[in-house]
Amino acid sequence: MFWIIGGGGIFAGLASLTGWAPLVWWERQLHHVEWHGFAFEDMIFPLFLFIAGISFPFSMAKRMENGASRKSLYMQIFRRGLILVLFGMIYNGLLNFDFVKTGSASANGVLSFDFSTMRFASVLGRIGLAWMFAALIFVNTGKRNIRIAWCAGLLIFYWLLLAFVPAFDNPGADRFSMEGNFTSYFDRLFLPGKLYKGIHDPEGLLGIIPATATAMLGMLAGQFVMWRKEGLTEQRRTGYMALAGVVLAGIGLLWNIIFPINKNLWTSSFVCMAGGLSLLLFSLFYLMIDVWGYRKWSFFFTVIGMNSITVYMALRMVKFAYTAGFLFDGVIRRFPDTWTDFLGSCAYVATGWAFLYFLYRQKIFLKV
Repeated sequence: MFWIIGGGGIFAGLASLTGWAPLVWWERQLHHVEWHGFAFEDMIFPLFLFIAGISFPFSMAKRMENGASRKSLYMQIFRRGLILVLFGMIYNGLLNFDFVKTGSASANGVLSFDFSTMRFASVLGRIGLAWMFAALIFVNTGKRNIRIAWCAGLLIFYWLLLAFVPAFDNPGADRFSMEGNFTSYFDRLFLPGKLYKGIHDPEGLLGIIPATATAMLGMLAGQFVMWRKEGLTEQRRTGYMALAGVVLAGIGLLWNIIFPINKNLWTSSFVCMAGGLSLLLFSLFYLMIDVWGYRKWSFFFTVIGMNSITVYMALRMVKFAYTAGFLFDGVIRRFPDTWTDFLGSCAYVATGWAFLYFLYRQKIFLKV
């Protein structure tokens, strides 16, 4: 969430200001790859879904300990998934209706609900549905090996689907291209409203299948953190998770040879690559914060992460740039022009963080 609220702009401003090669390289990582390939920016979305998966075994165990029925657990899963779908539609402008004049003497106009121009697919919708299906699989499979088999099965099925089924409106095209893949073709047929890229939507319907595996990887990590076994120290637990992350990323790189890493299609190789790196990052922060106890440095990020849905929605609805300019433009203008991008990004992040810190102090958290 730090990168989403403007952290990328700070590093881009530093790269422009200093010209330092490592910062210039990192700035390039803060842009999505156009089609095939992988950059750090492509990892933010699956990492969010991975973390949502990690939390589920803990919340499920707590609910079961408190005597919650299986029916109530299902209701909570469905409610959370569908609310995120609704939030995603609101983010895309569901409530931004047009007021159209009718020309009638008895009325000045009517609200126009033109859903044909609305985009129904969304980041939050993908998170909600993928997490929901993963949670349903997790609840109904007791053994870890069965859950791993489910995860692998989803990824292999999706690979075979895209490898052997063409887009029937363009059967001669590359089956992993934007115009020739079956996922985009399926959305052109069945996804209502408009697609983000005209003929393709990166948060379309069939992509929920591999995204469910992403959420399941997080749930498996959360289950492993909860697992207690004699001789399994926290250092060993961290090492096992890091090793699993390396293996998973390696599988993604090997799979990339025949099934390209592609965030837009959420390919199975992308799931493995992003999942492996997510597990490596989780292992690192778990080691620093939970095992070694180095917590104070993370407070800045805790304030952001505790209200992740809030800040994601607020960035769409609140003009933080206006407030940042009102508060800091006078100071920024006293610096040379070469500093403008860097200082402006710092001001933007500071404004957003101050808003979240106020909510944090008031114990106001948007939970779904």
